[in-house]
Amino acid sequence: MKIIDSLEQLHIEEDTAVAIGKFDGIHLGHQALLKEILKAKEKGFKAAVFTFYPSPAVVFGGGEEQLRGTVVEPRFQSLSTREEKRQFLKEAGIDYFVEYPLDLKTAAIDPAEFIQKLLVEQMKVKLVVAGPDLSFGAKGRGDFELLKKYSEICGYEARQIDKVCKDGQEISSTRVRAAVERGDMKEAEQCLGNRYAVSGIVRHGAKLGRSMGFPTVNVIPEKEKLLPPFGVYHSIVTLDGHRYAGVTNIGRKPTVHQGKDITVETFLFHFAGDAYGKRIRVELLQFVRPERRFEDQEQLQHRIDQDVKCAEQFFKANEQKNLKFTK
Repeated sequence: MKIIDSLEQLHIEEDTAVAIGKFDGIHLGHQALLKEILKAKEKGFKAAVFTFYPSPAVVFGGGEEQLRGTVVEPRFQSLSTREEKRQFLKEAGIDYFVEYPLDLKTAAIDPAEFIQKLLVEQMKVKLVVAGPDLSFGAKGRGDFELLKKYSEICGYEARQIDKVCKDGQEISSTRVRAAVERGDMKEAEQCLGNRYAVSGIVRHGAKLGRSMGFPTVNVIPEKEKLLPPFGVYHSIVTLDGHRYAGVTNIGRKPTVHQGKDITVETFLFHFAGDAYGKRIRVELLQFVRPERRFEDQEQLQHRIDQDVKCAEQFFKANEQKNLKFTK
């Protein structure tokens, strides 16, 4: 998959089928768009995804600091990080991923110019698919109706894909975000079509878990990543192509740390290798309990032992769902 993240790179010399959207989380609604452009590859088109980076919510939600170009703490957190989104699309079979560099200047492009210059001239679009809530260009005036109008002039097909519904309600990034924020990992999974996950590089920690008989792999999540409530979760971790049942704590570990660093710390069943420096994916299955501060290390160790035994029972009860220990 070729990644295009600057305007200078945006010159595709092959006919394309393009899906336009934010693609935050790449939920089932987004996947319906991807299905259309992947199907178009059978006609010889290249599948291309056009999205915006950073998110419009970041560009237009940063206040005065953002307007001055000051680096500020992100106020909007995404369901999928930049790297997670790229990896998903690559594995899906997308040929081109355009991360349109969004700022106050580029966002002010005339909607007609967006279509004629970017899509038609620079991407050679032959099919464009989008949802009914599409907006682009200056003040968001570009919409699907405009895409449809120019399709007749510029010689491409514009195809609107209806919203995907579950339980009578539309699936959206907002709905997934709400589920994650309340720790409802099952609802998030049903909307995403995949388990909500946190990815990252395993870092060295204080090795306190190892001293208590529960060695862990530790990831510092990216600041842009939306995390569920701090606490303990049952999880599945992918490492070096293998999947391990795990117990994950998300939070600041208040019993042993006084700092502000947030970590995603996971004990893996039946793993004794070296994971440092490797990228892992932590899929969150079920919220178990909130994070809390214990009086001493002895109480902490007792609680961790209980958490591990609880996880053992959970995974054994769900073996038929392919949630099992890797040995």
